[in-house]
Amino acid sequence: MMAVERAAAVNTLDAYRRDLDDLDGFLARRRMTPLAAGGDDLAAYMRALADAGMAPRTQARRLSCLRQFYAFVFAEGWRADDPTSRLDAPRLGRPLPKYLSEAEVDSLLAAGRAVPGGQAPMMTALLELLYATGLRVSELVGLPYSAVARDPAVLMVRGKGDQERMVPLSDPARQALRDWLPVRQDILGKKKGSRWLFPGSGKSGHLTRSGFARALLRVGMVAGIDPRRLSPHVLRHAFATHLLGHGADLRVVQEMLGHADIATTEIYTHVLEEPKARLVNQHHPLAG
Repeated sequence: MMAVERAAAVNTLDAYRRDLDDLDGFLARRRMTPLAAGGDDLAAYMRALADAGMAPRTQARRLSCLRQFYAFVFAEGWRADDPTSRLDAPRLGRPLPKYLSEAEVDSLLAAGRAVPGGQAPMMTALLELLYATGLRVSELVGLPYSAVARDPAVLMVRGKGDQERMVPLSDPARQALRDWLPVRQDILGKKKGSRWLFPGSGKSGHLTRSGFARALLRVGMVAGIDPRRLSPHVLRHAFATHLLGHGADLRVVQEMLGHADIATTEIYTHVLEEPKARLVNQHHPLAG
């Protein structure tokens, strides 16, 4: 069925075969066959995978194989029930977000200020704004000129779901904008004015997300930051992590990030807890 009806790839078929062979071997030791196995037998199999140290994502893939197998068995009438119906999926957890240290951000900002070819004011404004506000990259490149024309202390941002939020601007970010706006005007010259803070030549009329991401990687290389650890979203993570690390209220950070659910913001508290846990495990006299 997998090969003919779903046209599964050879590697997929091999993976399913290995998974079902493994189940068959486990059940054989319990004097049981896959067709006769009950929910308790399959639950014991899943527990054995966890006890053996199998990664949660691999366990989840194994469970997916079992569910598809028993759905097929049930559909063919070989069993009157599906024994996987009450099996719980393994807890996958959420991967911790990547972020830069405060020293790395300082190096990145310094590299932005040193960009050659007259691009430094724009790059500095982009970096200072991103780190000062935690904007999403689409929000950053899509900022209208009117949002900063009067040197505001607070930035009004229109984010996901067309929701507006206010984010305070740091002094360095405001100064970077003051330095950028005259340069922006010189670039535009006598051409028809642009409504965007960071004009671009593309269809949107403003700097694109990919264009900024490429420029960020170039600046990151000058700052000595591994490109695999750097993206516009990483600076958003750094903004939140550093604020919380310096004692900011979680709900205030939630509002500035534009998170609808505070649980999304809470992931940054886990980022801060990880180094503490590592420190205890490495140095506490009772640590295993």
